[in-house]
Amino acid sequence: MNFLELLKIEFMKVKRSKIIPLIFIAPLLVVTSGIANLSVYFTPEYTNAWAAMFIQSALVYAYYLLPFSMIVVCVMIAGRETQNNGILKMLALPVSRYALSLAKFFVLQFYLILEMAVFFIVFVIASIIATHMTGITEALPLIYLMKWCMGLFFTMLPCVAAMWAITVLFEKTLLSVGFNLLLVIPGVLIANTPLWIAYPYCYSGYLVSCSLHDFTSEGSGTAFAVFPFLPCAIIVFTLALLLAVRKFGRKEMR
Repeated sequence: MNFLELLKIEFMKVKRSKIIPLIFIAPLLVVTSGIANLSVYFTPEYTNAWAAMFIQSALVYAYYLLPFSMIVVCVMIAGRETQNNGILKMLALPVSRYALSLAKFFVLQFYLILEMAVFFIVFVIASIIATHMTGITEALPLIYLMKWCMGLFFTMLPCVAAMWAITVLFEKTLLSVGFNLLLVIPGVLIANTPLWIAYPYCYSGYLVSCSLHDFTSEGSGTAFAVFPFLPCAIIVFTLALLLAVRKFGRKEMR
């Protein structure tokens, strides 16, 4: 069985799950709150109102709502194998458990991409409706919003890898969810310390925080620095993914 066939099987497993409705919740909450406060942003003080609204709305989303939704997705994907001893049935097939774990992580990445797409589409649709209702003439910066969604996706990858590793390590759902939540909650505090660079749970939030500071101050000293962030993020992502791949199904193989 090649990797593409394995991926197809993994997508079939989650086809009837409730992951799709789940990933709509966080974007809808964020966009609804942002659109509801349009009058706050479209004032003479704002020269780029759409961007300001997007960034301020994305703060809670990047720090909490997006990680929370990905934690649940991790558990739901892993849970497909724990039901009815599915993991034992899969490992009995001529397939590497390493490849199986990697395929599941690819499915997890797909849902992260899908949530970013939902966030973008919901924001655009809600903005079009709101502008027609309020008479706002400022054009919606689609390229800017797309760039931001891509930024959130790439900065979330190390975090998602860490979440998947924890989900694999802790067999009990309560433990994996609890530990991941415990790591997400202090993200906003750690983002304000030098330790943020080694803490993947705050990467996306830190990205938004830097841009928000640039909007509310004249200086640009808080601009998100690609270096040394990028090497550190790659290391965190690689180590977390290797841990998840090596530990997946290890107990069942004994």
